[in-house]
Amino acid sequence: MSYKHFNIVDKNDYALVEFNMAGENANIFSTPVMIEFKSVIETLSKSKYKAAVIASKKKSIFIAGADINEIKDLKKKEDILNATQAGQDVFNLIEDSKIPFVAAIHGACVGGGCEMVLACDYRIASDAKSTKIGLPEVQLGIIPGFGGCVRLPRVIGLIESLQIILAGKSVIAYKALKTGLIDELIPEAIFEKRIETYMADLVKKGAKKRNKVFAPTGMGKLMESPLLKWKIFSESLKTVMKQSRGHYPAPLKALEVVKKTYGMSNRTKALKIEREGFCEAAQTDVSKNLIQLYFWMENIKKRSGVGAGSTAKAKPIKSMSVLGAGTMGGGIAQLAADKGVRVRMKDINNVSLMRGFEAAADIWNFEVKKKKLSPQDFQKKMGLLTGTLDFSGFQNIDLVVEAIVEDMNIKKKVIAETLKHTGDDCIMATNTSSLSVTEMSSAHPKPENFVGLHYFNPVHKMPLVEVIRGPKTSDETTTTVFEFAKKMGKTPVVVKDGPGFLVNRLLLPWLSEALFILQDGFDIKAVDDKYTKVFGMPMGPFRLMDEVGIDVCIKVLKIFKASFGDRMEVSTLTEKFADLKDRMGRKTKKGFYIYDDAGKSTGVDPEIYKVLGLKTPTAAFDTKEIIDRGILSMVNEAALALLDDRIVESAEELDLAMIFGTGFPPFRGGLLKYADAEGLKNIVERLEAFEIKFGKRFKPTRPLVDLVNKKSTFYS
Repeated sequence: MSYKHFNIVDKNDYALVEFNMAGENANIFSTPVMIEFKSVIETLSKSKYKAAVIASKKKSIFIAGADINEIKDLKKKEDILNATQAGQDVFNLIEDSKIPFVAAIHGACVGGGCEMVLACDYRIASDAKSTKIGLPEVQLGIIPGFGGCVRLPRVIGLIESLQIILAGKSVIAYKALKTGLIDELIPEAIFEKRIETYMADLVKKGAKKRNKVFAPTGMGKLMESPLLKWKIFSESLKTVMKQSRGHYPAPLKALEVVKKTYGMSNRTKALKIEREGFCEAAQTDVSKNLIQLYFWMENIKKRSGVGAGSTAKAKPIKSMSVLGAGTMGGGIAQLAADKGVRVRMKDINNVSLMRGFEAAADIWNFEVKKKKLSPQDFQKKMGLLTGTLDFSGFQNIDLVVEAIVEDMNIKKKVIAETLKHTGDDCIMATNTSSLSVTEMSSAHPKPENFVGLHYFNPVHKMPLVEVIRGPKTSDETTTTVFEFAKKMGKTPVVVKDGPGFLVNRLLLPWLSEALFILQDGFDIKAVDDKYTKVFGMPMGPFRLMDEVGIDVCIKVLKIFKASFGDRMEVSTLTEKFADLKDRMGRKTKKGFYIYDDAGKSTGVDPEIYKVLGLKTPTAAFDTKEIIDRGILSMVNEAALALLDDRIVESAEELDLAMIFGTGFPPFRGGLLKYADAEGLKNIVERLEAFEIKFGKRFKPTRPLVDLVNKKSTFYS
């Protein structure tokens, strides 16, 4: 038979099934593909062949899972159950086939791809960096539904399988071998040749079917005994609740399914439990929001950072320089070198330069310890970093990123001086978090080559980069740094220049309101807990101010006050902090909280209330009011930023930036998604009540009121 997405290659005693999804860069299990795949399996099971091996023709992807578009479009319970059962039935054919199936895994093997190989009798994999195997479903708010919850524990045991399923993670090939997920690890250079010899050996030995079942030894055998197995589930539940605070139903549902089906001999019954669990998870608002977020991220990959009508092309960035080897500069340098870019750090003395090198080495050493990076690759990456106290080596640099002190005059002087030593086409970017990119560009003789490139701290962890486009920044410059940010593994969002750009502009009203809340007699730890444990923020406002630096927050608040006038009220507590130079947060080991030598919080400083001239907290707690005071302040400002000032072009971009720049709870879909779900009319009424009770800082903004009057939403 002839197939569109598969090719069956006759190898005499066995068949090589080449999966090569037509018209796509990755192999995906869509409905048409699954129909074909079912036919392939049925054909081979009735053929002359003694065995079959499934391989991918894609360069670095084995199978990227099921079609997320199809999952998104499933609404009715019956449709979800039918679709899930159809997938389970296809993989059951592999497991029930009279001939053994071998999965030859090279590249990413995730989701439905992982579930397919679990149904195979044997699994071999290349040692390529791209080879990773896992079940990321919970990251989309769903659970493995094509047999993953049932088969993975059977193959590698409870402990290892729960770590993969509940965290939605993938493991590298070495780890897969260690856990028994694959049977053999093969050097990438000889992978195709080894497939041939492996299959020849299998046929020679009789091509026997194998239903591999995990056989624990030692302590593992004891832990999985009926006597102690409950302990694994109990500890797993504690871990899930600690990490998710109960906001994400999918890992809880996955744990429930594994607990019900592990050790069950009736496959039909076990798979029924799994697909019912999948259905329950897929119908939640959390799943819908997480899947929407997935598509937003996919859209970013397709964008260039400029309008669809632009003909500008991104220039390649092969080498760059970073001015300032401090926390941000060193982090930016490490990130670029990690992705293969040659980086030259410049600072004013060797001590500062050494800190930059040490910061980079610390990050890579951690990866070496975790066996994510080899010692040889560590040395190669360090070799891409060089340092200088002057401008030597700047002549052929493609990009310069300025990350020096936040002082406009100093930045302008450094920019002008740097450009004397670079080529005419060199792009200059500033990593400023609050200063005007437009004003700064006046120091550049070619402002079209100047742009903001705002990373968030810590650079190697925070996914967002704001690309700040000034009024004279060219399309070519914009798309070049946009593509560069993507190459660095970041999620870039293009924003217009303005006070605080986007993320800080929306975040500061929340932090500012926290000071008013403190002033009103509320407990610091209790307030932080409400925002984290109840609402889902990764960090409460007081803890975040400590992390950023209280001095930095107050400085930016004052900038906002100067920019927005009476609309931005500032608590009188900001003035009291001006005299507390030893209380700037984690960097001084004392802020709202106290920190040990390792920088870990040991709790709220009991002296903080007295120091600020406040009484011991006694205010009666209204959780919804406290949360609304902060979150609705951000919504109110977001309406102005999006609809009046056009800081970004869409609600989608704003929400993406808030999720990746502030950690706004992904399960809520983003700040504006949350606002629409709450009801804008309800939000305006709450703001009006707050205005009466707390002051004009809560006055609903005109664009927000306009949306309500038009019976519209941010996303309509």
